[in-house]
Amino acid sequence: MVNLVVIDYGIGNVFSVCNALKQIGFEPKLTRDPETIRTADMVILPGVGAFSRAMENLREFGLDVEIAAYAKTGKPLLGICIGMQVLMDLSTEFGNHAGLGLIPGEVERIKPTAKSGAVLRIPHIAWSQVSSATAPSSQAWYGQAFRTPAHYYFVHSFMAYPTDADHALATAYYGGHKITAAVGLDNVIGVQFHPERSGPAGLKLLKYLVETGTK
Repeated sequence: MVNLVVIDYGIGNVFSVCNALKQIGFEPKLTRDPETIRTADMVILPGVGAFSRAMENLREFGLDVEIAAYAKTGKPLLGICIGMQVLMDLSTEFGNHAGLGLIPGEVERIKPTAKSGAVLRIPHIAWSQVSSATAPSSQAWYGQAFRTPAHYYFVHSFMAYPTDADHALATAYYGGHKITAAVGLDNVIGVQFHPERSGPAGLKLLKYLVETGTK
């Protein structure tokens, strides 16, 4: 049985993530206990809301240190939505706020105007097609995750801009502009969309990531 941990830090959609994992045959542990996190086969960091609040909660519970230490073990770490954004160095949401610094780059507001000149609705709330940003790689455990384009559910006003373009694993489009849909570096991956709310495609992706990450 895979020892799968979902981090509970008082931000958002932890229960829906746990329920989705149960639907695909896993029994996740929802916890903020350091020892439980350290012994996990894989850690998932969900989240909805503001970047600053997410980081404040992580620090309050000492989870920023635990997550950074876990990432150094080489075991798989998955961030979802805000859980993806806090993997980056910095966010400009409501001021400048430091993230976990696991993937170099910044989080900035989505462009408010389409390439056509039309005003875009922010937040970006949509089922958007996600495709590989680069040729699928077999080097990382998540290398084939976005080989086949699929539609996933997005709800966000800010997006990640990785410093190294190779760390952008997948993209979507909004108003003609690229949206970073997934980032990855070594054993760490983040997705901007909500796989737990993306129907069969989202469940298939979660299953792939857990199974390949922990095999």
